[in-house]
Amino acid sequence: MHLLETRIPPPLLMLLSGVLGYLMGRAWPWPALAVPAWVAALVVLAGLALNLLPKLAFRRARTSVNPLRPAAATALVTGGIYRYSRNPMYLGQALVLLGAMLWLGSAAALLVVPLFVGWITRFQIVPEERVLSARFGADHAAFRREVRRWL
Repeated sequence: MHLLETRIPPPLLMLLSGVLGYLMGRAWPWPALAVPAWVAALVVLAGLALNLLPKLAFRRARTSVNPLRPAAATALVTGGIYRYSRNPMYLGQALVLLGAMLWLGSAAALLVVPLFVGWITRFQIVPEERVLSARFGADHAAFRREVRRWL
């Protein structure tokens, strides 16, 4: 286990990534992006929906939604939005970040989105999958075979 695994709350990481993207956009405003504000807002709203729907599914399953304690999961949620993505909350956070960076209008700011996705994959999702595989065995293995990690 690596020291950084499941240590930084993903919403905080998204916020820090947004600040970094803002600073990068200010430092390197070129090339500029001509994205209408409504498009950026639509991407953010889609991301927010992808954060809300999974939380409702976790609540119905009466299991933990705490990303810092994946071992606290008492149920494996595989229905609803989880039929399309094993990590819709992280996908939603990536979309919120993408929408915010599009709104800034700087291509340089967009660089934080793949950095966020890479960090979340390595230090959050992979450790969660390790814990869920140990906890839910064959059910989790089948879930991993049938549903993609992101999309």
